[in-house]
Order: sequence, then structure tokens, then C-alpha cells
Amino acid sequence: MLIVGGVFEVDPAEREGFVADRLDGMRRSRAEHGCLEYTIAADPLEPSRVILFERWESQDALDAHLAAARQATPPSAPRVSPRSVSIRVYDLAGERSLA
Repeated sequence: MLIVGGVFEVDPAEREGFVADRLDGMRRSRAEHGCLEYTIAADPLEPSRVILFERWESQDALDAHLAAARQATPPSAPRVSPRSVSIRVYDLAGERSLA
């Protein structure tokens, strides 16, 4: 399993628009083979932060997602651009319940 985690820094006045612009992409990603979780959400404490959290069954599934994203037709409406982006991929050897 892979986890992708990231942070987008945006203008606080544009944060809701940034998240809204990505709703269709989240729906498409969640429907992809191998996607276990795909969420872009506003940080409840920091008005300029948007959090990305993804879980994928395998590297192949993530690679297919990234290839599809590169080939996707850009949206017709102008998008809100982040000030900065930091995204990391974490490889997991296993998982367990917290309880």
C-alpha cells in the first residue's frame, strides 16, 4: 500500500474555491482501480492550508492515476492556483488497527 500526503498553501480568501475546483477530480480518482482513499480538504486550523490524503493499493495503481491525470482535459473554468505545494509518497510494509 502507498500513502500520498501533501499540503497546498493557498490564499485564505481562495481556499474554498481551490477545494471546490477539485471535487470532480476527487470523484474520478476515487472511482479508479486501486484507489482506497482520495481526499482534498481544508485544514480546520490554518486558513491558508489544504490537505491532500491518498491511499493506493499499489505503485501500479498510483502510476495509472498519475498517467490519467496528465492526460486529462483541463477544466474550462479558471482554477485557483496554490502558492506552494509539498507532496510525498510513503511506502507501507503493513498496517494494523490502532485499537
